[in-house]
Amino acid sequence: MSKQVFNCLVAQSGGPTTAINASLAGVIKAARDCEEIGTIYGAINGIQGVLSRNIVDIETLLGTDDKSIEMLKISPSMYLGSCRYKLEDVETAINTLIPEYERIDDYTCIFNILHEYDIKYFFYIGGNDSMDTVKKLGAYGKSIDSDVRFIGIPKTIDNDLPITDHTPGYGSAARYIATSMLEMAYDTSIYSTKSVLIVEIMGRDAGWLTAASSLARTEFSDAPHLIYLPERNFSDAQFLSDLREKMKDRDHVIIAVSEGIHYQDGTYVSAAGAVKDQFGHAMLSGAGKYLANLVHKKIGCKVRAVELNVLQRCAAHMSSLTDLDESFQLGSKAVEVALSGKSELMTTVIREKTKDGSYAVSYGTCDVKKVANQEKKVPDKWINDAGNDVEKEFLEYARPLIQGEPVISYKDGLPTYLSVRHLGV
Repeated sequence: MSKQVFNCLVAQSGGPTTAINASLAGVIKAARDCEEIGTIYGAINGIQGVLSRNIVDIETLLGTDDKSIEMLKISPSMYLGSCRYKLEDVETAINTLIPEYERIDDYTCIFNILHEYDIKYFFYIGGNDSMDTVKKLGAYGKSIDSDVRFIGIPKTIDNDLPITDHTPGYGSAARYIATSMLEMAYDTSIYSTKSVLIVEIMGRDAGWLTAASSLARTEFSDAPHLIYLPERNFSDAQFLSDLREKMKDRDHVIIAVSEGIHYQDGTYVSAAGAVKDQFGHAMLSGAGKYLANLVHKKIGCKVRAVELNVLQRCAAHMSSLTDLDESFQLGSKAVEVALSGKSELMTTVIREKTKDGSYAVSYGTCDVKKVANQEKKVPDKWINDAGNDVEKEFLEYARPLIQGEPVISYKDGLPTYLSVRHLGV
């Protein structure tokens, strides 16, 4: 007796990473190889794409050969586009006493569309807020006895999702940051004039990315010389004291700061009145410029502020092969989990202990409710007592994540990536 065949839907959400398309490739490849899955659909622009019926047959975009899968793995940004859309409170939707045929809320629309497309497996690739969407859809589906299975696949360069050892996208971003820091250190070394370079790195409330700047240190360069994470309260006076101490025995001081560094009262250094996004997160930028002005005013030396900005999340030419391979496996794992009958889970990376201390991982799952709207910060014991650097435990944790180089083809001197014209660019 042949198995019953259903379709699947995959979407991406939140901020881009250089590895999120590798997770998408993992879902597509695993679904292609599965007899229980028929059409593989993709929603353009995340859950908003589902609501607007902007749903495409993946194979009409990619074709059916494995070459397209390999190209997808190394292409930057998000092949299916993204969104930052917050679903309404699920309990309100469940408990609203309106006949089903009269409902017009997001959940009713989404489940009607999933039913229309004969979708049984829904895969959502994203971070904290995306896992909130998976949690809500799973809860609503359970309330109406839907058999659609919802599985989250982690991603975020911020590395701030709990449970999983690390998140897809972080290793590549960390590699880009460390490489850029090393190259800037070489650049600043050419003049004898006293100088300060302040590098602002993404990270609202978790300093994983800024901590990655420490990976730049080599036998030839010890930059960055100061590192400030949002896990510790910031002080202008202590910052200036730290800087003056460093300038006693060196001409050039390079400083890495998280965009989210804040004072003891919680006020962000960059913007006390920062605009907030739909999920209530402050949209930060400017900590580096503020500190540069402070240095110029109080110390008076040559000072420059650099903001790495979106390059941290889209520099696919600096991707970590370890990051891409793990991201692909997490996508594949999601299909396996859904086919086993489970729902409301997120796939995870589990770091294994080995006899020789070498790096090894396995893949598991966790309850998505333990991830949604939660945040993992750099452990306090990995930050030095002075609050201006990281300890060796962080280096041991992060260094394996930036290893390996993917094979990237070039044409006319530029990397060759998949076209995203279907996104309207």
